[in-house]
Order: sequence, then structure tokens, then C-alpha cells
Amino acid sequence: MDYANRQSTVVWIASDHGGFDGKAVALDHIQSLGYDVKDLGTYSKDSVDYPDFAKAVARKILENPDHCGVLLCGTGIGISIAANRFKGIRAALCTSEAHAKMARKHNDANIIVMGGRTTSPELIRQMLSTWFSTTFEQGRHIRRIEKIDQEE
Repeated sequence: MDYANRQSTVVWIASDHGGFDGKAVALDHIQSLGYDVKDLGTYSKDSVDYPDFAKAVARKILENPDHCGVLLCGTGIGISIAANRFKGIRAALCTSEAHAKMARKHNDANIIVMGGRTTSPELIRQMLSTWFSTTFEQGRHIRRIEKIDQEE
């Protein structure tokens, strides 16, 4: 899916308590880019379980393949593992603009994941801008993506 030229795309966003502050930064920035953002929680810094939020976003994207997602937890590791349990979800944990670019360009990631406690607000904004402005290269990458969802 090409999010770069589809600002009507709905963006589902969620975090656990560790990603709460980063989620606020991400939500504001994505809205400033013109996207329709739907916040699935959490809505406070009270301790919650990140798999619940990964599942909520993954399910929304599987129901609406034209949509994409943003997830945050403390480091991004746990929530990305939980999201990637779903066939058809490609949640990429990004720690740099280069990661964000390649997650879209080569992997057609439909969820970008970041660490709320490990990523500065400025880097969150930079990675989101890059991720949303990068298009999927397709070509040889399509067969690789198809292999991800093949049953073993």
C-alpha cells in the first residue's frame, strides 16, 4: 500500500504506558501530516499490557488493508513481536530514519513501531515523516513479502 499519496488513509495508533508520551508526539505529528488518526489507547500512564494494544491495531489493519498503524511501548520490542503474530501484519521496529525508509521501501510495513522510552520526540517525528513519504518499491520485494505469510 502506498501511504505517501493517500492522506485519506486511516492511521490506527496505540501504545502501552511506556509509549504513552511518545504516542502523544506521534499522534500530533501524523495529524499535522493530514492523516485521519484513530487512537486505540492507552489513555494514561497506568500500567497496561502491550499485547492488548498490538492486537487492537493489527485487527483494525487486517479488517481495513488500506489503513496503517503506529505502535509504541517502552522499547518497541514487545509490542512489535505481539503485532507480528498476525498473518498479514508487517510491523517494523524502527530506530532511525533509514529503518523507517527501508521498512516501507523494501518491506511494505503496514505498522511502524517505536520505543517511547528510547526515542526522542524529534526522532519520532522524523521517522514518521520518512515512513509516510516513502513508497513501496515492489518488484523483487513482492515475492519476499509473500513468503513471509506462507505456512510452514
